[in-house]
Amino acid sequence: MLRIGLLGASKIAPKAVIAPVALRDDVTITAVAARDLAKAQAYAEQYGIATAVEGYDALIDRDDVDLIYNALPPAAHLEWTRKAAAAGKHMLCEKPFAMTAAEARAMVDAAAAAGVVLIEAFHYRFHPLMTRALEVMASGELGPIVGAEAVFDVVIPKRDGELRWIREQGGGALMDLGCYPLHALRTLLGAEPTVIKASARWDGGVDAGLGAALDFDGVPARIHCDMEATERKILLRVDGEKASMTLESFVHPYRDNGGLRIGDRWEPASPTTTYEAQLDHVVEVLAGRVAPLTGGDDAVATMAAIDAIYAAAGH
Repeated sequence: MLRIGLLGASKIAPKAVIAPVALRDDVTITAVAARDLAKAQAYAEQYGIATAVEGYDALIDRDDVDLIYNALPPAAHLEWTRKAAAAGKHMLCEKPFAMTAAEARAMVDAAAAAGVVLIEAFHYRFHPLMTRALEVMASGELGPIVGAEAVFDVVIPKRDGELRWIREQGGGALMDLGCYPLHALRTLLGAEPTVIKASARWDGGVDAGLGAALDFDGVPARIHCDMEATERKILLRVDGEKASMTLESFVHPYRDNGGLRIGDRWEPASPTTTYEAQLDHVVEVLAGRVAPLTGGDDAVATMAAIDAIYAAAGH
């Protein structure tokens, strides 16, 4: 039985962890921690979690927790990854992985030194749709790749305390949204990007929207992300000399009629949620049956690309 502890009474955990855990009999959530005990207790009662604890150290030190799900703001990832690693806990860390590539490297090194698993929660990556897209890329069906584009434009309302609008906590369109297009292009194209140019629409030090032109070993590509989008748009397209492949709603393809299109051929996405696929991957990794698809050098490389894009956009 894999025993999970929730680091933070977060908004994302109910769909990212709690719901998929409820579908399995080999995983359980043993405790949730918040800085305020009353908040942790209310959260535990709402979601049927056995134990609520005050403070993150108290969760990390528990003997009935094997894996920590870290849904704290990016600014807190380094500190608590180090502490969890020192306590011998495996970790599933929410994206974006860190504030910078240097922080990401420190996190990866801490996990490696402690001999624990550290996976980045890029949930889309584990879904069968992405597996299928990689098969298409490897098949040669598209021919030589000549270009690519990835977009994640959705509205994230400005509210008091909304972390994605707070720069110091790791907010921003590129950090919260654009990391998906960036990671997806890195994954499909199998190369690291050079930033050609980037521009952003700044709001109080936060990039409300951002676009970047990239080069992946000679393949031109563009990413775009916007937290004030006038039109919801989530897609990933790879253009080859023979054909183009488009992944509609690639971030959560089980919603919004997601799937894969090549020419006139349409392959609907599996109804499996990305979070179910993510938890399955975590279980398989911890059982020693597969290697992690995210985290490690992959996480560091994504953050290095984010650093470079921000630099080009004047951040």
